[in-house]
Amino acid sequence: MKLALQGAGLVKKARQRGVHRKRRAPRPLPGMLLHLDGSHHQWFQDDRWYDLIEVLDDATNETYYAQLVEEESTRTVLAALKEVIERKGRFCALYSDRASHFFETPQAGGPVDPRRLTQVGRALKELGIEMIPAYSPQARGRSERRFGTWQGRLPPELRLAGIRTVEEANRFLRERYIPQINRKFSKPAAERGHAFVPVRGQDLDRIFSVQQERRVANDNTVRWGERLWQLERTRFRGTLAGCRVTICEHLDGRVSVVYGPHVVGRYTAEGELLHDAPRRTSQPGDEQRRPPWALTSVALRAPSVSAQTART
Repeated sequence: MKLALQGAGLVKKARQRGVHRKRRAPRPLPGMLLHLDGSHHQWFQDDRWYDLIEVLDDATNETYYAQLVEEESTRTVLAALKEVIERKGRFCALYSDRASHFFETPQAGGPVDPRRLTQVGRALKELGIEMIPAYSPQARGRSERRFGTWQGRLPPELRLAGIRTVEEANRFLRERYIPQINRKFSKPAAERGHAFVPVRGQDLDRIFSVQQERRVANDNTVRWGERLWQLERTRFRGTLAGCRVTICEHLDGRVSVVYGPHVVGRYTAEGELLHDAPRRTSQPGDEQRRPPWALTSVALRAPSVSAQTART
């Protein structure tokens, strides 16, 4: 009855009660959970707006990455994650908002679809890194408080240093400000050690690229956007016509075309073919698959003439 009266507008709906939340304890080890978020702000205290992307460790509050970019996007997020993994190693999980470069959300404000991966989701899945979406501003309270500190401290520091360009600001962040803010705000983890794992046998340059699948035309060309890429003849196959290949646009603008484990085309950012021998891309488990003779090839080498003379 109450719902019917409220639906007819005869009875006002009561205010929804607030959700009871508990403070979450930080993870005990560095590398177990990283936060990635962006803050849109006038960092130079003028009419220019930039995004500051930060990667923060949940266990220690240590900043691993902080750079100003034109816009938080797929490419700028991939660049941040690639740099952190190259320096620290593979971590366990990433906590972020539900922006379109992190997750596919069928309905605005609704749950994410774990089956439909974005470019960021694909890259992290290849590395075995879990992605955790935030469903409320309160869930991202640590990042929000952190950016309040950034917005209050960084603009005056840039002004005092006479820095007016993004390139100078990013150099200042790397060389001076990140170490300074880590000394002031980072804390020891609850337990000794870390959860980072070295990345071996995997091509991070390929993993952290923007990838699209295409079918090769009968004349061995692939169309992507407004460009037409001509594939050269390969040693392992007479023609690639009809095959599905993966086009990888790397973070520096280069483009490579991959068929299975093989790189069948490499191009500059301007679309010019790079003439080098087709090579096999690194795959997970390559080190374990090396044949025994590959590990002992030096021992099987024929003795030199000087060694034979010494024996006689």
